[in-house]
Amino acid sequence: MSYQCFDVTIKDRIAHIKLNRPDKRNSMIPDFWDELPEIISDIDNEVKARVIVISSIGPHFSSGMDVATFAQSIQREASAGHHAQRVRGEAFYRNVARLQNTFSCLEDCRLPVLAAIQGGCIGGAVDMTTACDMRYATEDAFFTIFEVNIGMTADVGTFPRLVKLIPEGIVRELAYTGRRISATEAKEVGLVNAVFPDQQTLLDKVMAIAADIASKAPLAVYGSKRMINYSRDHTTADGLDYVRTWNASMLQRDEIAEAMTANKEQRAGDFAELPKISRKSGEI
Repeated sequence: MSYQCFDVTIKDRIAHIKLNRPDKRNSMIPDFWDELPEIISDIDNEVKARVIVISSIGPHFSSGMDVATFAQSIQREASAGHHAQRVRGEAFYRNVARLQNTFSCLEDCRLPVLAAIQGGCIGGAVDMTTACDMRYATEDAFFTIFEVNIGMTADVGTFPRLVKLIPEGIVRELAYTGRRISATEAKEVGLVNAVFPDQQTLLDKVMAIAADIASKAPLAVYGSKRMINYSRDHTTADGLDYVRTWNASMLQRDEIAEAMTANKEQRAGDFAELPKISRKSGEI
């Protein structure tokens, strides 16, 4: 399937999603917000891969939400009829919820999602990458919570996630000033896992990490993602109880035995794939 904003390739159980509008700095036009969750859902539900890597083509990762699109939205609001003006708050709320869900799908996906970032990661792109499991960057990469520079508060996911990734004081400084944070500083504060000299090296290293993850038992990786997300949002006691409950129902001794045997024999493990999910019902 072809997309307006993305190229998708799947090889060796790794799905590689590339933002492919380099002439527009991979800005997020209306098609972007519909295509990304569709792509993620298809890969996850149909079990087409074990890991997802998101990167982009061109000198910049993404300049965030397309300015022209945002301006058109404001113009439509201004020209709306009297009755429409009365409920514009509700309409805005629903639209932002849709945009938020576009990035939440990365967090909700059963598969680990790795972001490979070069150049500018601006505005909505920060929202997107904070919803990924891990972030890797080139030396020339930078991050900007740009919304304050255009008179608005970032609302598509930056703050709820960023405050759990880096110190609160740094989040506040970036949010209040709109300044750039370099890849080096981002690594120092824990926003990115590693920094590489150029994009090709970045992609090679991230793909190697993805391949390592793809070699593990999918159910164990999925369980780890669920536990990490749950533990992040709950107390230690709740997290301990949840992992007990999870393993009581999900722990597969055959998978453990296969992993141990494969390690001993120095071969790839023969693991069960995650079950497919029905698109209509959400049932397996």
